[in-house]
Amino acid sequence: MQLGHRIKSFREKLNISQEELADKIYTSRQTISNWENDKTYPDINSLKLLSNVFDVSLDNLIEGDIELMKSKINEKERSDFFKLSWIYTIELIVMVLSSYPLFKFLKIIGIIIWILIFIITITTAFKLEKLKKKYDIQTYKEIVAFYDNKSLSHDEKIEEKGKKNYQKVLIVMCFFNSYFYNFNFIKFNNRIN
Repeated sequence: MQLGHRIKSFREKLNISQEELADKIYTSRQTISNWENDKTYPDINSLKLLSNVFDVSLDNLIEGDIELMKSKINEKERSDFFKLSWIYTIELIVMVLSSYPLFKFLKIIGIIIWILIFIITITTAFKLEKLKKKYDIQTYKEIVAFYDNKSLSHDEKIEEKGKKNYQKVLIVMCFFNSYFYNFNFIKFNNRIN
């Protein structure tokens, strides 16, 4: 961040101490020191007061820091999306692989445990879908581009939009196929016992 250096530079141009600046913007000397050493970042009200005291525009005061903040936010959002994707994948695998042992060996308790796993997995899926809608990404190609902090060309976006509809149908078919497989397995298992 460059703001700390700018605050110190503007303060020194006015030939005032950290304490005098703190008095002008209704904060403490320690807060000014933390800002100048990039330990903390001023809130929007403090930024407005600083721009008034230094007689510079808010844009001029925070110049350069906006792009850095945006990239940090985007990096965190990509990281969160990536983590949530892995969590969902693991939950989905556990849900599918645990169905047979849970139903066969634990019977009713196993079914209850599997339903809990199913609910957790669906909750994660909804969170993931909200993020995908927020960034308008649905297909694998769009997700990979999002991870790499790139965007698709106009033609690639149109091509991917065409894929979204049949992918949704496939997802629904896979879900119901899995559901009926587990339902039929329970009926079959009950007949044997």
